[in-house]
Amino acid sequence: MREFKDPSGRSWIADVYALDGYDYKGRYYLILRPADGEGGEVALTEIRWNSERTAQRTLDTMSVVELHRRLRNAVSRAVSA
Repeated sequence: MREFKDPSGRSWIADVYALDGYDYKGRYYLILRPADGEGGEVALTEIRWNSERTAQRTLDTMSVVELHRRLRNAVSRAVSA
């Protein structure tokens, strides 16, 4: 789990979730949710990892700029859907 602020100052949490099932390839994916609990979470299911360890390491080393970009893209997709 990693907390970061968007450009407007709102806190968000980036976390790793796992899909249930027997297929372990690409089981873990990225979720972004507001830290204050106001609003819904957005799943970025196109960002996948095979293990929780790899997912967490990637999340820990992701730049804030990359997190902002992922958040902006996920929110705009959720609004247009």
